[in-house]
Amino acid sequence: MRRMTFDLDVLRSFVLGIELGSFAKAADRLGRSTSAVSAQLKKLEAQVDVAIVRRSGRCLVLTPTGETLFGYAKRLLALNDEASTAVRGVDLEGRVRLGLQEDFGEHLLTEALGSFARAHPRVRIEARIARNAELLELVSSGRLDLALAWESGCGSPHSQCIAELPLCWIGQADGTWPPNGEPLSLVAFESPCLMRSAATHALDQAGIPWRIAFTSPSLSGVWAAAAAGLGITVRTRIGLPANLSVLEGLPDLPKVGLVLHWAEAASAMPVRHLRAILLGVLSEAIPP
Repeated sequence: MRRMTFDLDVLRSFVLGIELGSFAKAADRLGRSTSAVSAQLKKLEAQVDVAIVRRSGRCLVLTPTGETLFGYAKRLLALNDEASTAVRGVDLEGRVRLGLQEDFGEHLLTEALGSFARAHPRVRIEARIARNAELLELVSSGRLDLALAWESGCGSPHSQCIAELPLCWIGQADGTWPPNGEPLSLVAFESPCLMRSAATHALDQAGIPWRIAFTSPSLSGVWAAAAAGLGITVRTRIGLPANLSVLEGLPDLPKVGLVLHWAEAASAMPVRHLRAILLGVLSEAIPP
């Protein structure tokens, strides 16, 4: 059986085109012409000897072969980028202090921090899970180097908006929401909370009565109360537990920005490397 050796530049164009929904956008992002990226795609299809992408209206749709290749391509690129980072930063030493929301704790702590630790074993990572206000205060005071937080209207010395994610009503899939003739029971963080405010404002605007049935200082407590049927909550789809579902038929909710903050413009090399890894992992975790 003939072995294929894939060109990583071609795979990068393919993956980016699918993630952006357009190979023209991928070409612009990569600083290449659209015809050059189209030629790369044709080369890739010729190499696997089958179509990997088809058009469905204005959308790009992966064929079964394309879906398989897409998964492997992302893994190959991630390993290549990790190796590149490790080679460039093999002698890095020091520490990085990272803060993030609970929503991202499990995914990022496992993937991004694991990747960083393998690439830079001599850099010490100090991670802290906290809520928005505390994260921003710690970055502004220089006690955290990086923080991943929801957009709250409060700034920090340096920041980058990564994405805007839709807020969702979340609860038991078999529940009736809103219940007939009764105030809607809400499960929320202790005040102040961006998502609690978004929920109550949307319900007030729709004229739906509500009550706070359960408050918690932690996301795990909110998820547990919602799973127990004590009420519904508002969050993004990030980190959604398998025993909870996004609910339909309730008032529309706004989007919330996800922002990466850092303390110093000229960050130390370990901080810059971790920031790059975080952005790469988030680009895969968040739908375009």
